Amino acid sequence: MTNAEKIQLVLGHLTSPMGEYEPPSEAIVGAGFVPGVSRLGVPPLWETDASLGITWVGGNRGTGGTALPSGTAQGSTWNPDLMEQGGRMLGTEASAKGFNVLLAGGMNLMRDPRNGRTFEYLGEDPWHAALIASAAVRGIQSRNVISTLKHFAINPQETGRHFMNVEIDEAALRESDLLAFELAIEQSGPGALMCAYNALNGPLSCGNPFLLTDVLRDDWGYQGFVMSDWGAVEATDFAMAGLDQQSGAQIDEDLFFGDALLELAQTDSDYEARLTQMAQNVLYAIYYVGLDTNLPTREDFDKAAHAELSKQIAEEGIVLLKNEGDVLPIFGAPRQILVIGGNADAGTPSGGGSSRVAADEGPAITVPFIRGSDAPFASMLDQMYHNSAPVDALREALPGTEIIYRDGRYSSEAAMLAEDADLVIVFATQYQTEGYDVADLSLPNGQDVLIAAVAEANENTIIVLETGGPVAMPWLNDVSAVLEAWYPGAKGGEAIAKVLTGKVNPSGHLPISFPKSLDDLPRSDLAGLKEVAPSFIGKGAPGQTLTENYDIEGSDIGYRWYAREGIKTLFPFGAGLSYTEFNFGGLSMTGPTAELKARFEVENTGDADGADVAQLYLTSINDKPVQRLVGFQKVRLAPGEVTDVSLTIEPRLLANWTDDHWVIDEGTYTFALGYDAETLLEPDYVTLERLEIASDGATIITSENQE
Repeated sequence: MTNAEKIQLVLGHLTSPMGEYEPPSEAIVGAGFVPGVSRLGVPPLWETDASLGITWVGGNRGTGGTALPSGTAQGSTWNPDLMEQGGRMLGTEASAKGFNVLLAGGMNLMRDPRNGRTFEYLGEDPWHAALIASAAVRGIQSRNVISTLKHFAINPQETGRHFMNVEIDEAALRESDLLAFELAIEQSGPGALMCAYNALNGPLSCGNPFLLTDVLRDDWGYQGFVMSDWGAVEATDFAMAGLDQQSGAQIDEDLFFGDALLELAQTDSDYEARLTQMAQNVLYAIYYVGLDTNLPTREDFDKAAHAELSKQIAEEGIVLLKNEGDVLPIFGAPRQILVIGGNADAGTPSGGGSSRVAADEGPAITVPFIRGSDAPFASMLDQMYHNSAPVDALREALPGTEIIYRDGRYSSEAAMLAEDADLVIVFATQYQTEGYDVADLSLPNGQDVLIAAVAEANENTIIVLETGGPVAMPWLNDVSAVLEAWYPGAKGGEAIAKVLTGKVNPSGHLPISFPKSLDDLPRSDLAGLKEVAPSFIGKGAPGQTLTENYDIEGSDIGYRWYAREGIKTLFPFGAGLSYTEFNFGGLSMTGPTAELKARFEVENTGDADGADVAQLYLTSINDKPVQRLVGFQKVRLAPGEVTDVSLTIEPRLLANWTDDHWVIDEGTYTFALGYDAETLLEPDYVTLERLEIASDGATIITSENQE
């Protein structure tokens, strides 16, 4: 392979015109295109977004795909097997639309719920996020489509994302965000990683030798390739730091991995060796995933079956947070139900940005986000609603009930009508999009005032939240029920109606804590929110900087922060109710340190079929309180049914990063089953020997063989 041919593998192009740029003729409209090497039979890479489905590019009707529920909804399923099915669906659709690289696998840990991309990610815990993300990647790649994991390794916020510098101690980083990626890579073998926009301890993530070389290659032995995010490359020497591919290069100031890199490779042996390795990393992914013998073929797929799977994921991801007086499920045929707000007569919302998906026929509703803007990619931020109206689904499910809809623009009108209704369902929405963070955790556009007025008028008020992440609930004590439906995807309206009417027993559990207020977060103020103009692609003013230190919480993200600080949340990580009852018990911890196992029982003590998530937490080490999720299992049982559960504990979840390796100290470790991170049962104790684990997670040294 000549150096020029190697360049063809490491320089990615846009697939849509931009200024005077015209994409290569072989490209198809999507996220990016890499030409391959035709002389040697190396196939091109046709790339598309993203984790939630094949994106609806440029508003071209007929190019849509099946929208999965948001990442938060997927995380709420706590069901890796189901998410592997979702991955297979995504891979099937990508290939059928002519793509063989899917920019899926968004799994950044949620360090701040105001992050505009919270809805894309899976949760705040490394073990939970790794299991869900790796399952999706396995599913995607089973269809001979390269999947990414992204954004390596921290994407804490969107404000100033192109120039923000995250400062964090290495040990804290290794025990949180990096651990999530490490575990997910081991369990799924993604063909590619996508680096983040922001800087980490100085260098930008896509030009960060610590991340891309020291950790990823030297410590973990990763063999696939690292692609940049679109518009994230600022110099040719990013290659020497460990970046393998410049993606959507026309967005950057220059084609850094084009002629500039080729010239250096022709004159500098170090650059030539690095270029060779970059090309090898891309080739590894191509042949590992089987792209050479399985070229994508444009063909039809079973849209109905895919929509049904999306609905199943939505059903398992909907979280019942409150159900006072068992107002849910809706029994019989109430005389009249008043439905208010959320455009529930038209559809269900989706998040904005590169992950946005719409069906072939386009969205039910589009609301411009930046009115009158001609900025590149501005249309990707518009609010869109899927064609799945909860009102229609409720009318079908409750044919004997009069269902009235009002949009809720006047709280006085809503309250007046609520007085005469048997039941009131308020749909409340919070819009999140890539490129923009939310200012606080309130419901926008006066919805908190609306809910308070309606709840005062009717004690049987049910709130259905369609949000990207956590929201405050000043009205919580005044409503009967709260259902968190997130952005529920292509068939979200039907999924919500099935849960409300009891056709589906809710089994979702929160993948992220809901704080009571911003003051409970490690940082009550979001860095740069006042000073930095939001931007989807723009890199800020020349010399503009933004720095935030994350050593405040370190590796104690989310529920671990609240446990450490003794703060009670509005709803804790792992919370979720059911229409039946479950008991966990009989916890027993056994085995050596490297093969520690937990055994316990789960029983359905109620009178309905249902599923629950048994969660196992490490709660202390040598009498020092800690809180770490070390295992979970979703169990579906009939009334009165009992099952035994056995979990093997990943040793690194018990360890701390010390110097250049993992260390599990000798001593007494305490574990407890929990219904959520704040509702823990009687603990069990186990004495463990000291154990050291090398940085690659493989080499284990116990106190016995140290001697």
